Amino acid sequence: MSMATLDQLESPPPQMARNRPRTKIGDRLLFGYTWVVLLWLIAPIAVMIAFGFNDTKGRINTTWQGFTLKWYTPSRLFEHQDLVEALKNSLIIAGVATVSSVALGTLIGIALGRYRFRGQSSFNLIMFACISAPELVLGAALLSLFVSLGTPLGMPTIIIAHIMFSLSFVAVVVRSRVLTLDPSIEEAARDLGASAWTTFRRVTLPMIFPAILSGTMLAFVLSIDDFVVTNFTAGRVETFPLWIYGSVKNGMPPQVNVMGTLIFAVGVIIAIANAVRRAAAPTVNPRVSRSA
Repeated sequence: MSMATLDQLESPPPQMARNRPRTKIGDRLLFGYTWVVLLWLIAPIAVMIAFGFNDTKGRINTTWQGFTLKWYTPSRLFEHQDLVEALKNSLIIAGVATVSSVALGTLIGIALGRYRFRGQSSFNLIMFACISAPELVLGAALLSLFVSLGTPLGMPTIIIAHIMFSLSFVAVVVRSRVLTLDPSIEEAARDLGASAWTTFRRVTLPMIFPAILSGTMLAFVLSIDDFVVTNFTAGRVETFPLWIYGSVKNGMPPQVNVMGTLIFAVGVIIAIANAVRRAAAPTVNPRVSRSA
């Protein structure tokens, strides 16, 4: 082989050499665009956290007046009883709606992922319609339903509304997990003498538990920060988002930022704990498991 042939093999083609700088520029642009989007998403949260330490002298908490930790003390954090009551209402509603939607949505997701029955396509269409429908439409429809039935608006109607739009999210997440399960594992458990309930409790439930946990977190977040549907179905009950919206006219106290920061911190802690648990989980080598 001649030296010219070796040089041709080692040197990239002219077209590839011309495209290489363009690829680097594209990578840098994509990298910069990603950071711009991340900063745009983080900026409101950073402002909320920062103004939770603002040493404001009144309800107007829009200008920086100094650093303080006094708003994190229990005596100042729970100073506004109406704000505390609104937060308590949001936590109660989110808790009840999450437990109910997870219990019902898990069963629906298992049924949709495992069985085939008449009307299944229509059921899937209704679930995805509830997910994709604007909250304004859902709120107006629920308000019309409650008014036509003569149901007084209050905390029960809010819980029913939150279960309705959270149910579909949980069912879709669980259904996606059930579709990926290997049915031979459950069949092996039944062949070894396990009953249907034991198979579900010891085999199926542990395998779909990550999806149930994801649906639980999703339902809780959707419920606790919902404003539009809650505004239609609340009546005289005031939740945390409704209280914030009403307080904007007269000035939002720093306690709102502190409570929002604490709620955000709980979510971050849960996400970090889940990431640490996944990283610490032992990985199973398929070759070793087959040989065993």
